[in-house]
Formats: sequence, C-alpha cells, structure tokens
Amino acid sequence: MRSMAEAAAPAPGPAASRANALTIAAAIVAFGFIGSRLLGVVRTLAIANAFGSSGDIDAYWVAFRVPDLIFQVLAGATLGSAFIPVFARLYRQDGEARAWQLASTVLNLVTAATAVLCVVAFVFAPVLVPLLAPGLGDDVGREQELTDEAVKLTRIMLLSPLLFAVSGMITGMLNARQRFLLPALAPMLYNIAIIFGAVVLSKPWGVEGLAVGVVAGAGLHLAVQVPGLFQERMRYTFRFEWHDRAAREVGRLMGPRVIGLAAAQFNFVITTYFASKLAEGVIADLTYAWLLAGLPLALFGMALSTAVFPRLAEHAADDDLAQLTATITRVLRVIMFLTIPSAIGLAMLREPVTTVLLQHGEFDRAHTIITAQAVGWYCLGIVPQAGIEIHSRGFYALGDTRTPVVLSVMAVVLNLAVSAVLWERYEHQGLAFAVSAASWLEWALLYRIYVRRTGAATAGELRAMAVYALCGAVMAMVLAVAWGGFATGSWAAQAVVAVGGGVAGALVYAALALWARLPELAEAWERVGARLARRG
Repeated sequence: MRSMAEAAAPAPGPAASRANALTIAAAIVAFGFIGSRLLGVVRTLAIANAFGSSGDIDAYWVAFRVPDLIFQVLAGATLGSAFIPVFARLYRQDGEARAWQLASTVLNLVTAATAVLCVVAFVFAPVLVPLLAPGLGDDVGREQELTDEAVKLTRIMLLSPLLFAVSGMITGMLNARQRFLLPALAPMLYNIAIIFGAVVLSKPWGVEGLAVGVVAGAGLHLAVQVPGLFQERMRYTFRFEWHDRAAREVGRLMGPRVIGLAAAQFNFVITTYFASKLAEGVIADLTYAWLLAGLPLALFGMALSTAVFPRLAEHAADDDLAQLTATITRVLRVIMFLTIPSAIGLAMLREPVTTVLLQHGEFDRAHTIITAQAVGWYCLGIVPQAGIEIHSRGFYALGDTRTPVVLSVMAVVLNLAVSAVLWERYEHQGLAFAVSAASWLEWALLYRIYVRRTGAATAGELRAMAVYALCGAVMAMVLAVAWGGFATGSWAAQAVVAVGGGVAGALVYAALALWARLPELAEAWERVGARLARRG
C-alpha cells in the first residue's frame, strides 16, 4: 500500500515518468547482472567441487571455447551496437510491421549462419581441438584420451550457440522495446542449469553431464524469453532478405564488433593454448582464477558502463560533447573508487579467498596455490580492464567502433608475444601476467586517444585515481599484517582471514576515503540517508 504522503503527491509529469521508467529499467538490469554474476560464482564453486583441476575439466574448458567463440563473434556482435539501434529507429519511424520484418530477417540470417558454423565445427572438431590445446594431458596416452573427450564435449555443446543465437536476438528485441525482466532472468537460469549439471548430472555422466547442463541452460535462456515476444505481438516471417537496406545496415555495424569480440575471445584461446603445454589441470586453474579475479570487473566496471551507455548515446545524439565527457568522468571515478580497492584487496587475500571458495571436494591444496597465484596476477589487470569498459563505450557512443577494435587487436598481439616468452619459464603466472600487461597497454592508448578526441580534462581524474591507489596501498598494508600469521594456517584460519580481512580492509579504505574527503563516499552516504528519510 502507498503511504499517505505518496497518495497526496501530485501525479508525475512526462519527464518524471520517463525518469522513473529509466530508474526501474536500470534496477532490473542491475538485478539481473548482479544475480547472474553471483550465480556464476556458485557455478564456479560447484564445478571446482565436482571436478577439481582434473584433466577432464581441462577438456571441458577447451571444448567450451569453440561454441563460445561462435556465439560471441557472430550472434554477440549483432546485439547492442548493431541490431538494437536500427530496430528501435524503425519501430519509431516506420511502424511495428517494418521493425518486425527487420527482426525476422536478422534473426533468420544470424540463426542460419550460426547453424552453418556449428555444423562445420562439429565436423572439424577433431582438428580444432588439437589446435586449441596441443599439449592436453601429461603423457601421450592421456593426451589422446583427453583430446577425444574434448572433441566429444565440443560436439555436445555446439547446440548451445544455436540456441543462444535465437535467444540473444530475442534479448535484443525485448531490450529495444524496454522490456528487461525476462532478459535479466535468462542468464540466471543458464547458470542454475550448469550448477545442476555439476551437482547432479555429473554423478552418473561425469563431465559430459556438465556439458548437458550447458545445453539445457541455453535452452532455458531461450524459453524464458519467448513469452515476451507474445506480449509484444511479434509478427514473425520466414524471410532472408539480406539485401534489405536496414538489414545491411545491421551487417555494416556488426563488422567492427565481430573483430573486437574475436580479439577478446582470442585472449582466452592464447591462454588455453600455452596452458595446455603445462601440467594437467593448469587450464582449469587459470579459468577458475580468471572467474574469481573478474568478479570486481563484472560488478563495477561492466555493470556501471553498461548502465550508463544509453545516456552516453543520448549526449552524442545531441552533439553535447561536454555532457558526454562529464558523464564518463563521473562514472570512471565511481568505477575506479570501487575497483581499485577491490582488486588490491583480492590480490592481497588471494590465497585465503581461493582456499575458502574452491578448496572443497576434488579441488586440492596444490591447485589452490596455483589458482591463487594466477588470481594475484590477473588482479593486476582488473583496473585497466574496468577503464576499458567505460572508455570504449564513449567511443561507441560517438559512432567510432574502429578505435577500440584496433587497440583490442594490438592487445591480443602483445598478449601472444608476452605469453610466448614467459610461459615456459614462469608457467601459469607468466600467462596471467601477459593478459594484465596487454590490458594496461590497451587502456593507456585508449585513454590517450579519448582525451585527444574529446578534449576532456584529465587532471582531476588522474589525481582522484592516485588518491584511490594511495588509500588502497594503506589498506594493503593492513591486510598484509592481518594475513601474515595465517598464511599457512588451516581452512578455518584462512576463512577468518578471508572474511575478517575483507571487512577490515573495507573499513580501512572507507575511513581513509572519509579522511581524504572523497566525494564518491560522501555521495553514497547522502543517497542512503535520503532513502532512509523518505522511508521514515
């Protein structure tokens, strides 16, 4: 029920209604994003508990790369910067019928192209898998066994990109129509299905049960969104009009995104390639490490950058460069205020956090140490990757998809070169370092070009980030003291450090932020106080 104050308030005008709708939409997107990421952590724990860092799970992660590459490069490139703007414009200017014609055409073309790639990958899986992981397994007999297992898993999971191609297009259609709830639920169901595969299906079927969970999750990702199309009264037609002007515009916009997404995926391919030449289980250890280290990036860098992108696009459409740069500056500062201490704290607590989260079931102490070491080096690159998220969207809003893509390709080349030099001597740590080093180069160049392109003032940003880093360094000293006595302690001692150290680090950082009068923390307190006042 509404309060008396709410009932007595005047009806909101169009501007207020639009602001409320945007707030609700942002809240739904944030709910889906955070929920999916937290379930992703549970998924990682379930997989580690069931399979540890065995050769079988190495085979699974190798097999996962091929379907994921197909989806990300083809269907993933269609969304956001390609399909949604064109579909939304047609809906407004030319009516529903014309917009649904475009949706049907793009859906059919993307699905058909994905199906062709899946068939090709199915046939050539025995060739692709050895190319991705030439050293899978510790010895010749084991290598052939795991390679055959990876081929089988690849073929099972190749159904998932086909389902995701359809589901991803539906996500784009619903988002373009300002419907966010079902697309927000879809990735949660996907993660739940994989968790079910790890916990339940793995018992009778082994790692193949996990692959079945991936396919089932892709099916749920699609099924939960279909009702949204009925609500929108989609007029589906079986058409392949690739010569349609709007469809060709979507294809033109896809081009740079295809290259950019391919470059991002090839970073994983490079790591997998060299890790396969190391001991059995290293592929899995590096994958676990990336999933853990990437959590602050997902929660802060990706979430905030995704949420603000529509506003950046509006500023660019209005030719309001000053507002665009001001918005990027404000969001960048918030992202860095949260990401820098998170990355430092996770790097300092890497071993207790890895122990508490992963060292269960089949995941043993030796692989905990390897994973924790990789987490530390991956954390080195979380800050620049968070910066890349917001600055690349600034370029996208300005209609420049080429610059971020070129720099992304350069980063892949550097990652390949550094990995080739370091993998044999420094093993998994060298591979994790290579990814982080490439990320710093990419962000440094992207930031420099952004400043030259927009004329944005950087003195305040750089000074603020330096203060965040200084506060984070003091926090790290506190964590080092708190953790020192428990470095080789029992699981319970490590749990105390992980939880207590995390809380202590957050409190120290917050106190330092208050002492330094950082506006980000003050604004957060003001918002909390305002909400409590409204509820009161």
